[in-house]
Amino acid sequence: MTMTDSPVLARITGRLGHLVLNRPRAINALTAEMVGILRRTLTEWADDAQVRTVLITGAGERGLCAGGDLRAMHADAVSGGTGSLDFWADEYRLNAQLAAYPKPVVAWMDGLVMGGGIGVSAHAGVRVVTDRSRLAMPEVGIGFHPDVGGSWLLAHAPGQLGTHLALTGTTIGPADAITAGLADHFVSHDRLAALTDSLVHTEAAAAVAALATDPPGGDFDTARAWIDECYAADSVATIVERLTAHGDPAAQAAAKEIEGKSPTSLAVSLRSVRTAAALPDLQAALAQEYRLSAALLRLPDLAEGIRAQIIDKDRRPRWQPATLAEVPDSLVDSCFQSRER
Repeated sequence: MTMTDSPVLARITGRLGHLVLNRPRAINALTAEMVGILRRTLTEWADDAQVRTVLITGAGERGLCAGGDLRAMHADAVSGGTGSLDFWADEYRLNAQLAAYPKPVVAWMDGLVMGGGIGVSAHAGVRVVTDRSRLAMPEVGIGFHPDVGGSWLLAHAPGQLGTHLALTGTTIGPADAITAGLADHFVSHDRLAALTDSLVHTEAAAAVAALATDPPGGDFDTARAWIDECYAADSVATIVERLTAHGDPAAQAAAKEIEGKSPTSLAVSLRSVRTAAALPDLQAALAQEYRLSAALLRLPDLAEGIRAQIIDKDRRPRWQPATLAEVPDSLVDSCFQSRER
């Protein structure tokens, strides 16, 4: 393998350490090898006096990172394998490493940024969205939950925005990403080269500030009222009832979106986000997420959700249980009590 064939490119120019996720055909979806390279390189650069700033970008034009390897996850789910457990353990360590990194990390959140892509960017110290940014935590649509520290991030979003994002899995643009606390600055996508050049010799905050502008308007400014009202309920079923009864068509559309997701995942994800708000730190949230990931790996909805969305692509998952009313509290409790590894 040549350097340009590596799934993560790492180079130092001046004071800048630049990490490029390099699987553009897969929208830079994360693999165990990539996570390992990222962790090792970040550890090395933390002690390298030459590196003053780290920049994370994605190769290609489609996005920073579309998430993890769902086909590998599906294989584990149907076979009882443990590869996903190893991957998540290492990935969550990477998320914690980024959040606690001793040097500024600039994440260029251009294009599609989903799931694991949020994990390698939204924990960075300087998070930059562009006019092409499309962010989402869509895990409930495949029988999973917002992980990679997603429960922590969404729990600390203003009002009920995080609950809305967790339960709908909806995709948001740059302005809404900033409003929700998933990003900090807006820079036009055609300014990446200029930003990279500036970071070679300029402190991160100053380099970004010199290029940042106001993002185009988002939806959350007008949607906050119905989001905060409807999602304040204590159960997914009541949230759906409130959304359905609300007069705003966007609220009713959100209800329909939620109704198509895994009922088990919805119940688990709501509790995950709500409990993460009371946890002391990201590390505690990641530990809780690992327990949930291990539990959901062994439940039928994860394999079924990936089958329907990624493998067969029939978009017709057969959830078990099929409705929110059929999800017992004991099932949700058992996910939070999982002790696998």
